[in-house]
Amino acid sequence: MLFWLLFALMTGAAVLAVLWPLGRRRAQLAGGREADLAVYRDQLAEIERDRARGVLPESEAEAARIEVSRRVLALADKESAAPAAGPLGRRRAAAVLALAGVPLLAIGLYGALGSPEMPDAPLQARLAKPLEQQDIGILVARIEAHLAQAPDDPRGWELLAPIYLRLGRGEDAVRAREHVLRLLGSNAESEADLGEALVVAANGVVNAEARAAFERARTHDPANGKAQFFLGLAAEQDGKRSEATAIWRALAEKAPPGDPWRIAAARRLEQVEAENSGKGN
Repeated sequence: MLFWLLFALMTGAAVLAVLWPLGRRRAQLAGGREADLAVYRDQLAEIERDRARGVLPESEAEAARIEVSRRVLALADKESAAPAAGPLGRRRAAAVLALAGVPLLAIGLYGALGSPEMPDAPLQARLAKPLEQQDIGILVARIEAHLAQAPDDPRGWELLAPIYLRLGRGEDAVRAREHVLRLLGSNAESEADLGEALVVAANGVVNAEARAAFERARTHDPANGKAQFFLGLAAEQDGKRSEATAIWRALAEKAPPGDPWRIAAARRLEQVEAENSGKGN
């Protein structure tokens, strides 16, 4: 009984999703257009702020502005090409077709492809699957559940921190890196990883706390590539471009081939040189 109740609710939602656009008026479409334009204006302002802070190079900022402008023009073209609302009789016929067709189509597809006899898959059972069979959300939930029971397991925090970074959860990544340092002590890699998480949490800005972490990493290991790269970025954000390029050039020349931070430093040098060349012209 519960299954069929859920089926009826989902069918009703599907029918509503089909019928809703038929009842919208052009005034509503205009309101949607204004909302889209507001989003694009915010994007342009954000690009300008990132460019002013030095987080976004001028070349990339210009490309981003062009892309947003293209979307604004596409929105205007779409509005001008939008057809007028159809006659009332045609809309009613479409509504009747949706009311009858959507449930019949859903029942037919479920009968051919569905598995009503399949048992539920509760969260605990999904967490018990091997790691390679889990998606990123399940993996995070599994590690967090483990750390809730064993908060002093440094391996769990080390696994969780880079996942948080990939998901854009900078503050959670900082917390995870701080746990690693508390449990394992200070070393070059842990300090550099903490600094990176602090930069992500600060939306790309190398603040004083991040800079201190990178300095501690460089004290442990002067050749640490991550620390050198971000200290160069900190110098650039402070307006010390010559100091930044010197740090990046040394990293690009001395780091082992294939080192990702050597590659990042070389690319940043190319961008700075291109910007300087453009200013010279």
